[in-house]
Amino acid sequence: MEIKAFGFTHILGWSFSRYDTFSDCKRKYYYQYYGKYDTQYKRDKIDFLKGLTSIPMEIGNVSHDVIQSVLERLLKSTAPIDTEKFEAHLKNIIRSRLEKNFFETYYDELEKIEFDQLFEKTSVCLNNFLASERFEWIKDKAIAEKDNWLIEPSKYGESRLDGLKLYCKVDLLIPFKGKIFILDWKTGKKDGDKYSKQLVGYAAWASYHLDRVASDIEPIIAYLHPEYEEISLKPTDDDLIEYKEGIFSQSEEMYGFCKNYEENIPLDKVEFPMLEDTTICKYCNYKELCHRN
Repeated sequence: MEIKAFGFTHILGWSFSRYDTFSDCKRKYYYQYYGKYDTQYKRDKIDFLKGLTSIPMEIGNVSHDVIQSVLERLLKSTAPIDTEKFEAHLKNIIRSRLEKNFFETYYDELEKIEFDQLFEKTSVCLNNFLASERFEWIKDKAIAEKDNWLIEPSKYGESRLDGLKLYCKVDLLIPFKGKIFILDWKTGKKDGDKYSKQLVGYAAWASYHLDRVASDIEPIIAYLHPEYEEISLKPTDDDLIEYKEGIFSQSEEMYGFCKNYEENIPLDKVEFPMLEDTTICKYCNYKELCHRN
């Protein structure tokens, strides 16, 4: 199965994460997406802060990476997983991630990141996945169409919507008996409103790339912690129309903060205000730059 490819363009592209950041704080949005234009702080400093990870983020990253490895292994073999080797592999990955720059240590919340702070929850997440009915379905039934699986598709999930550039990266796409199943792994807390919109986005992405109607697609959020639980959506054509209208409106909002949105050149930083309510600043990578740490 192939997805459509696109040549490079500078124009601002919409994504869930981009608009979330834009909605949270305009100054954070500036540093996250336009740091190279800043004249107050060096690019290296902004890039360093942008690259900070965190304990919850790495639990999610490792879980995604290991599930990807498990699925890619299935393409070659359906032999049972050796649990001892699996755990040893996971521990090696966790140890390598401890070398990263963590938000919690950079901002002195913790002296160091301990192995168990990553391993314990990640291990639960992965074992919940391996013990789930969904994994059984994947390796016993959906495996019949494995040649058409898409596992963590590359190129950032770029897509188009009536000419508008957007990004919507799926974790796993599986065709089975004429339907398209899309799975997205989550290791954090449930957020029904946010993720229901994300499910519609996945359906729109698949509809565009695979030329399928909404009723052919079933996007699924799979929570891996504290136990395995799924939330799925059976989208309609009306859902896709409403989603499209929202994307155009949100893109127009972000365009308003550009001198030239076709070249993705921002307004001056002063036009991206800091929040008056500093509650969420404690979790922001860039709080040092705003003198809120």
